[in-house]
Amino acid sequence: MSEVAKPQAVRPFEKVETQNVDFPAFERAILDFWQRADIFGKRRKLNAGKKKWSFLDGPITANNPMGVHHAWGRTYKDAYNRYFAMTGHELRYQNGFDCQGLWVEVEVEKELGLKSKRDIENLVPGDREASVAKFVQLCKDRVDKFARVQTEQSVRLGYWMDWDRTDADWAKPVDERKSYFTMSRENNYTIWSFLQKCHHKGLIYRGYDVMPWCGRCGVGISEQEMKEGYKNVEHRAVFVKFPLKDRPGENLLVWTTTPWTLTSNVGAAVNPELTYLQVKLKGELYYVAKGAFKLNRMESGGGDGEDDEPTAKKGKRDWIDGVPHLSSIEQHFKSKAGKDGYEVVGEVKGEEMLGWEYVGPFDDLPAQQHQYGYPPAAARVVKDRGWSPARTAAESHRVINGGKDVTESEGTGIVHSAPGCGQIDFVWGKESGLPPVAPIDDAGCFVEGFGSLTGLNAADPTTADRVFELLKANDRLFVTERYVHRYPHCWRCKTELLYRLVDEWFINMGPRNTEEGFRGAIMKVAAQVTFLPESLNGRARERDWLWNMGDWMISKKRYWGLALPIWVDEATGDFEVIGSFEELKARAVEGWEEFDGHSPHRPYLDKVKIRNPKTGNLMSRVPDVGNPWLDAGIVAFSTMKYNTDRAYWREWYPADFITESFPGQFRNWFYALLALSTMMGEGEPPFKTLLGHGLVKDQYAQAMSKSMGNSIEFVAAADEGGSLTDAKGKRTSFAAIGADVMRWLYSRHDPAKNLNFGPEPANEVRAKFIIKLWNCYAFFANYARLDGFDPTAAKVPVAERADIDRWIVSDLQGLITTARTAFEKFDVMSFCLEAERFVDDRLSNWYVRRNRDRFWSKNTELDDAGRKDKLAAYQTMYEVLTTLCKLFSPVVPFLSEVIWQNLRTPADAESVHLCDYPTADPGQVDADLSADMDALLDLVTLGGAARNAAKTRGRQPLAELRVSPGSDAEKRAVERFADQLREELNVKAVTLHDKTTGPMLRVVARLNKKTANAKLGAKGKEAEALLTTLDGAKVNEEMRKTGVIVLTGVELQPADIAIEFVAPEGWIGVADKNTQVMLDTRITPELKAEGLARDIVRFVQDARKDAGLDVADKIALYLSTESDALQKAMTAHRSPIAAETQAIEWCATPPADAHAANVKVDGHALAIALRKV
Repeated sequence: MSEVAKPQAVRPFEKVETQNVDFPAFERAILDFWQRADIFGKRRKLNAGKKKWSFLDGPITANNPMGVHHAWGRTYKDAYNRYFAMTGHELRYQNGFDCQGLWVEVEVEKELGLKSKRDIENLVPGDREASVAKFVQLCKDRVDKFARVQTEQSVRLGYWMDWDRTDADWAKPVDERKSYFTMSRENNYTIWSFLQKCHHKGLIYRGYDVMPWCGRCGVGISEQEMKEGYKNVEHRAVFVKFPLKDRPGENLLVWTTTPWTLTSNVGAAVNPELTYLQVKLKGELYYVAKGAFKLNRMESGGGDGEDDEPTAKKGKRDWIDGVPHLSSIEQHFKSKAGKDGYEVVGEVKGEEMLGWEYVGPFDDLPAQQHQYGYPPAAARVVKDRGWSPARTAAESHRVINGGKDVTESEGTGIVHSAPGCGQIDFVWGKESGLPPVAPIDDAGCFVEGFGSLTGLNAADPTTADRVFELLKANDRLFVTERYVHRYPHCWRCKTELLYRLVDEWFINMGPRNTEEGFRGAIMKVAAQVTFLPESLNGRARERDWLWNMGDWMISKKRYWGLALPIWVDEATGDFEVIGSFEELKARAVEGWEEFDGHSPHRPYLDKVKIRNPKTGNLMSRVPDVGNPWLDAGIVAFSTMKYNTDRAYWREWYPADFITESFPGQFRNWFYALLALSTMMGEGEPPFKTLLGHGLVKDQYAQAMSKSMGNSIEFVAAADEGGSLTDAKGKRTSFAAIGADVMRWLYSRHDPAKNLNFGPEPANEVRAKFIIKLWNCYAFFANYARLDGFDPTAAKVPVAERADIDRWIVSDLQGLITTARTAFEKFDVMSFCLEAERFVDDRLSNWYVRRNRDRFWSKNTELDDAGRKDKLAAYQTMYEVLTTLCKLFSPVVPFLSEVIWQNLRTPADAESVHLCDYPTADPGQVDADLSADMDALLDLVTLGGAARNAAKTRGRQPLAELRVSPGSDAEKRAVERFADQLREELNVKAVTLHDKTTGPMLRVVARLNKKTANAKLGAKGKEAEALLTTLDGAKVNEEMRKTGVIVLTGVELQPADIAIEFVAPEGWIGVADKNTQVMLDTRITPELKAEGLARDIVRFVQDARKDAGLDVADKIALYLSTESDALQKAMTAHRSPIAAETQAIEWCATPPADAHAANVKVDGHALAIALRKV
């Protein structure tokens, strides 16, 4: 394609190359054309004022360049947008960028080389406020930088949105740009409105709870985020003795994988319904759950995570190589007992143990001596809320009721409980009146009050060493072990999480496992949504999340994000939620001047104070920022002028469609959208249809990772190429893949399954579809160019065209119907797979191949009927190709445009993307013809299988194909298309079998001993003998109908029986269901000579190609051989050889300046020389 421009008059088609086609270069040229001609703008003008179709973009995190995984969802978004635009709908075309949160902060910290939150607060030495301001600005700058990068990469993908492209666009405030940014004022203030609505309904509260905590990021991890970061890791677990008070020589035996939490132990939980053994060892008694004592611990347990995601591990433990397998508790006792052994001396029910007091493992620590718990801030909360009496932790050690949460499948059946270090522990502590001891600060280090442990990081393995030393010194250490389990890590920085007692802000979701409260209202809204694909059962998964989730933690103790609009009176605990900029301005009594003009972020918003209307006290904003899923969850309102133009919002709300990768989004973006819209939209869902899709893996089905060297950036896949590490660790390079190949790869894939991406899958898609379509187009364009075909000439009526023309046009209508149905149902995969079948099986492998002679024929040698037939072929091919351009344009917009630009006439649309989407024409559907042609194609396939079974070369003619049709359509196909069957299968005659003479093939059933003998056992020989007495045809029919057959009382399946179809001698036969075909495999000398002649033609064609000749070039040809067989073949078939190779001169000696080749034809030497004439 030399250029892309609107033709002013009918002009010759450009020549189309088929070798080394640079598709990415074509794509870049098309991008230039779209921009130069403003094709996107013209499409929008065409649709302005028409029926609206509302798409809501899930914002991409503007934090790094795009990877190929981003292109999957963006391909869906663009494909459906383009389809609905071509069907006459007005769209909004607004892209979204996710801006705020820890993902951006962590990257900025990496750029600056920062290690902790303390480093952030010292960016400007000695000035915390200026440091925070600098850090927040750097986060904003990073978002802007990568939003611009991702914009250009999205454009390169062909993703049509109303993009910010110019410097002037990017100089605007984010609220004035075309894409939406979750850091915008509008987005943040709309979240304020949502939170205030929640507050007015009494749902916002300040919770004091134990939360998963990342010491590296200094932030609590919400329940949603927790699910993202489980890893299989090794820890050192420990069995510890808790000596019982008033029961000398008796000990509770507890086990934990987090030794650092033993410093904060207050209780020991048992299950009242379990039985506990009294095990005597070296004069002391130990209490251990009976079922746990001899348990095979490698077969028990499972781990955390979700059943439907890769983090789930159930049943047998997922172990790490090199880590010794776990010993049973009994084995530990045997090991410690030595030759003295151990003895089980009694049993006791857990219920009897409740209230027993014991001596804690670290009662000497100052933290254990503080009333109401430790540190003092925690103690004040405990005292104020009445969670514990005025007792120290050291005074409170006792056995408590852990209920069914205590089991025998993990540990000893007695759970060490530290209310300041575990979520269930904190619940037990409040229920049992145990004061919590919270040992770590926001960096995960022990605070003052923990002796030699103060300052040590709880997650550091050396801290566990120190804990073990202290336990051993106090004779509390029983045994340690290496333990593998799934443990939560920070979803962003991958640091191991700890559990820490903190104050956070929550939205009350209502009682768990009910349809009450806010969760119940969201469930009712979610029930109105269509979740796709249906195989994911998305509605049930969303409901399951809502049913089980706890209260929504909406706060983060960080810097870059939604500044929570919560102002607190610390003297009274009163708090208020501000709902808008205007309200805050009206109520501000301090700090407004310093904030005004800034976006609603830290640190400037922190300066604003309001007054408590109850007490008159000043109220300060909490330092927390919001959960980032609030940012994306509000976009159904903030991006559609909800606050400024409610009528406009009503026109576009709810969205007709959203799509994102589904792992995790049921509890993240999908959930957040539903939750915020339930509150804001008064019971109406924010979207009608949700399409989820899987994850992108590498081509070996491994997770992509930069550290593993198998991740692929979008720019490398689209244009630059790159290198990656293969499954064996070898580094290999790959060429640019191009956008259209990626788009087709994504679109044809089942969205319910993960997708393997890489050069190999891309090459398969390119060869299977892109190249097949391109070659069909090139064949047409190049011959149409040579023949001067005029697409504006008077049309040959379809009814007057050949059967094969009418058939391809009829099947094209079916493809159009499939396309429209698939797009309307958001099932582009079904369309793509059918499109591949159409292009490969019908267009390329049948229509084009069967019609080559029609296109090759010379007009001067044709009569009027012949010229009309040739014109009909061109017109049919032209109509098919231009229609396919429109059909395929939403999925492969570049390839479709390239072809369209070469084929279109002056009367046609300037761009394929300015066309209407095709509509099927019922008048062009010929169901009978399609059925007969389908039957023909089936017979060709079956006949080909027979040729393969006969192991004869395709160019070797055979005498006869005989068909026993399995349907009326097949019988009609044989009668109607006998010539095509003869040509396709290279046979001299096609005949129908006379069924009145009996079956054409004899059916023999034999035992497949490999699979059957395992079922038959000693009855194998008896069954084999019995099978030889049965009618093979009846056995085959029975197996087809029922799927089983019983021999000697044993039920066998189809895999256990081998069915063979035996033809008469000299023939070979195959069958499919009721259809049978057989070939006469006897080759006469005449047939042999004709086969050799066809081989000669093939070698001459190869020589033409090697010589660089065009398809229309005529040649002078010289052939020489010493083989009598070849010489006879050349003599007998001289005319067809010359005609098929376009040899107009037959030379007795090699022509001058000839291209020469020496080949072997069926073992015979042949010299070829040819030149263009």
